[in-house]
Amino acid sequence: MKVVLFFEVGNWEELEDRWEFKGGVGGLKSILVDEDISLAGLFDKIYGKLGLSSDTMDLVLSYSPPLNKKCSPLVLKDDEDVAALLASRSDSTCKIPLGVIVKPTEVCAYEKSIQESSDGTDGSHDGFRDNYFDVDYCDSEPTDVGSSRQKLPVFRNVERTENDNGASVTQPAEGNPEVDPLLRLTGAASDEPVNVPTTEASDSTFRDGSDLYEGKYFNTKKDLKRKLSDIAMKGNFEFRTRKSNRSLWVIECIDPNCSWRLRASKIVPESTKFVIRKNANHHQATYVVIGEQVAPQYVGVEKGPGPKGVQTFARTKFGAQISYYKAWRGRKHAHTLIRGSPEQSFHILPSYFHMLEKLNPGTVTRIEVDGESRFKYLFLAFGVVIRGFRYMRKVVGIDGTFLKGQYRGVLLVATAQDGNGQCYPLAWGIVDSENKDAWTWFLTQLKEVIGDTDELALISDRAPSIKKAISTVFERAHHRACAWHVAQNIKNKFKCADIMGSY
Repeated sequence: MKVVLFFEVGNWEELEDRWEFKGGVGGLKSILVDEDISLAGLFDKIYGKLGLSSDTMDLVLSYSPPLNKKCSPLVLKDDEDVAALLASRSDSTCKIPLGVIVKPTEVCAYEKSIQESSDGTDGSHDGFRDNYFDVDYCDSEPTDVGSSRQKLPVFRNVERTENDNGASVTQPAEGNPEVDPLLRLTGAASDEPVNVPTTEASDSTFRDGSDLYEGKYFNTKKDLKRKLSDIAMKGNFEFRTRKSNRSLWVIECIDPNCSWRLRASKIVPESTKFVIRKNANHHQATYVVIGEQVAPQYVGVEKGPGPKGVQTFARTKFGAQISYYKAWRGRKHAHTLIRGSPEQSFHILPSYFHMLEKLNPGTVTRIEVDGESRFKYLFLAFGVVIRGFRYMRKVVGIDGTFLKGQYRGVLLVATAQDGNGQCYPLAWGIVDSENKDAWTWFLTQLKEVIGDTDELALISDRAPSIKKAISTVFERAHHRACAWHVAQNIKNKFKCADIMGSY
């Protein structure tokens, strides 16, 4: 027997008389499960529904029992818990949805380690937490800000072959026909430093704007203590001393869920001056932690919060004022956790194309690599689209547009028009730039899809590279300039605002 189970992604919030699950990320969702489903099976169902991977994200499943008193949410830990859930909700499945909390695997591993290490102790920090505090999360800069097209990933577990026209293409190697989730990138992006604008002010460590940066000096230890006490009163938080002597002062937040710590010591043993040696944003508001915390807001939605939205989130969640740049990095990290990195996407292209050809008969895919097995060109045309073109007018428009991702490049598109006057996409390609070699390669693959007849007409702008490529590849087809592009050129050159009416 099947059971309908509703769930939401979000977090629990404790109110005065009850626990309430604050969802809304992607809205309420439903799955159909067997009455005797196991916990592992339930996890698989929810992972599939959300489109997440257990390699990067962990789920916590819990629900509020239908009792007439306030009680903590029950977390599903084994198959018996799942059976009890389905039995207790048989009459109220639609009323009490299952709460799903999404956390990156690194966060769950950290929380688990803290919980295990604190069992049987007084709750003080241990060595693991000290190491966690010392991790530098900001030792690298983003490579897609102000950068040019960089070196592309190296493909492994693939083999190079030649198609009927002698073109070199890349396909999954023998013995690796299926999608391999363990493919790893071995050719990373360029290690050259990237110049990133640093016009923003440094991030405030505390919510009142006070900034105790590493390397800041104080005349005496007493001055440093007075400054921290003022900040604590204004910021409404408490700290406690972990270690204190004549030459060293180490403090930490009293909140057990916060790993903030400040370490200061004398400049030299003979001096009275103290310098801050180590200080992280209060509540560890690094871009990595912010990205991990905001990541659930990008699950199941087309577009999540932008950098300004992440700034608001950090201010509300951590009480931290972060710069626009840190918010941008946190947003990028959240995207990587949910959707994977560009390198991973490039790396699974051969397996992805293989599955497209297997599940959509007649699909044409090509991947061209250079002498170092690095990505160069890509071509894709779906089989169902190719078959449908037989009933279209033999007029094909081709054009390209710039890509703005980490590796830049140009997207080439070939499109026709159906009987209703609507666009009918035929093929897509990704190349390094709009040059003769790239267009010649793309049109060679397109020729295999649409053929070359006297009835065929190709329309494009007046770019010399397209004109040369068409004359090289297509012997019988006709080539004409796009009227809209011609009109735009005339308008820009002669400043004729009403020239479009003539076309």
